[in-house]
Amino acid sequence: MPEKTFKRNDLLKGDYIFRLCTLLFASVILVILVVIVWQMTKESLPAIRKFRWDFLVSSDWNPVDGKFGALPYIYGSVVSSILAIIIATPLGVATALFITEISSRRIGRVISSLVELLAAIPSVIYGLWGIFVMAPWLQQTIQPWLSDHLGSIPFFAGAPYGVSMMAGALILSIMILPIIAAISWEVILAVPQSQREAAIALGATKWEMIRISVLPYAKSGILGAVILGLGRAIGETMAVTMVIGNNPQISLSLLAPAYTMPSVIANEFAEATSTLHYSALMEIGLLLLGITLLVNIFARLLIASISRKQKGGVH
Repeated sequence: MPEKTFKRNDLLKGDYIFRLCTLLFASVILVILVVIVWQMTKESLPAIRKFRWDFLVSSDWNPVDGKFGALPYIYGSVVSSILAIIIATPLGVATALFITEISSRRIGRVISSLVELLAAIPSVIYGLWGIFVMAPWLQQTIQPWLSDHLGSIPFFAGAPYGVSMMAGALILSIMILPIIAAISWEVILAVPQSQREAAIALGATKWEMIRISVLPYAKSGILGAVILGLGRAIGETMAVTMVIGNNPQISLSLLAPAYTMPSVIANEFAEATSTLHYSALMEIGLLLLGITLLVNIFARLLIASISRKQKGGVH
């Protein structure tokens, strides 16, 4: 009896140590985030105190005169990321549906391997391909046609530069496509096979089965994949810097060059000579971190809301 009690106490002690270790490791992540926010806020204080809210709404960026406004960079980051999501989401979800619901296992494995390979390519390689292949192709073929035939629309007005908001959005959509596709097909695979069989037994076609039985069940997971892709798009630096044109001007035209928050940090951080210039770049980094955190918080709340509605519908 004492031996059994001794073993039980050892097990309880092991459980306690394990819980303590996992709590410590989880707390480290929170501590790192707090330290990052605190340090960036501290370094941003000179710019925050001088420009206040004008920093968010001003387009004037002149390190020589000590004037800094982040609006063109916020605009470039948000618009390029949203355009990339609009392009990549249908492609990613369609790819996932083809792999899981339509293709044979052999073809599905080949396509899934190729999609995962896209995620392993370094961003600088995407940037090199974009600047030497995609941007010239856009400048010589796509953008002149858009300018000639749809130039009356503000989104397609202007000269075909090649490096532009359009090029940045396209390169981003290619880079986030593997994330959306990979998470989506994992979520779709988790849909119970009985739901598919029930829809087919009731006479549904393949498309009707996917629309009625698969997509509603996987909706919250697909939304999570899209939000993760958006987070990746907002923070992407190297590839976008190489193809977006890096012009701090706000333009409705997708053919015009633009600038993003990660790009201006990458381009100017090493050349920041004044304290105010350095502080303004740190504040842009703080804004970028804040936007990313808000996107993730919004995603969590949205996914939780959809999950509750789905559970309510089941009951």
